[in-house]
Amino acid sequence: MLGKASRAALLTLAVAAPTLVQANNFNYNSFEVRLGANPGTVGAEFTTFFTENTHIIARADSRFEGDWDVAGGLGFNGPIGQFADVFGQLLVHNVKTKDDEKFDSEFMSEFNIGSRVWLLQNVEGVGQVGMLNRRDDTVFIWSVGARFHSTDALSLGADIKDSGIYGPQVQMSVEFGF
Repeated sequence: MLGKASRAALLTLAVAAPTLVQANNFNYNSFEVRLGANPGTVGAEFTTFFTENTHIIARADSRFEGDWDVAGGLGFNGPIGQFADVFGQLLVHNVKTKDDEKFDSEFMSEFNIGSRVWLLQNVEGVGQVGMLNRRDDTVFIWSVGARFHSTDALSLGADIKDSGIYGPQVQMSVEFGF
C-alpha cells in the first residue's frame, strides 16, 4: 500500500492545504444606502456575486435637482492575505446635470482599484483610486473610509471621497449584507 514517505507527504499536504487556500475576506453581496454632504447627495448601491471572484454593481446618486449619476458594471475581488481583499470595478456611467435638457446627456467610463482591510475585529478600512473618463478628459477619483460591522448583515460606514461627478464630499452609509 502506501509507504511511510507517501503517508507523511499526504499528511503534510492535508495539514498545509487549508492554510494555502483563501476565500474572500469580505462579503460582496450587499445593498447600501448613503448620504453625501457638501454637496448634499442621496445614493444607493447594489452588488452581488457573479462568480466567486467577480461581482455585478449597480448604483445611483442624485442631488434631487433634476440630476443623476447612474452606473453599472462588473467588479473583481480576491484575497491578498488573511485580513485583506483587493477589488476593482469597471463601470459605465450615465450622468445628467440639472442644466442638461436631454434625457441621456452623457456617458462615461470608470475604472477603479482598491483594498479592504480588517483593522479590528469589526472595523474595516477601505481605500480606492481610479479614473473617470469624461468626453476628452480623464478625472482622478479616490475614496478613503472605514466601516463598522455591527453584525454580519449590517454595517455603518464613513468615507471621504471624490467621485469625479459631485466633487469632494463626506459620505455616511448603511450597508445590508445578504
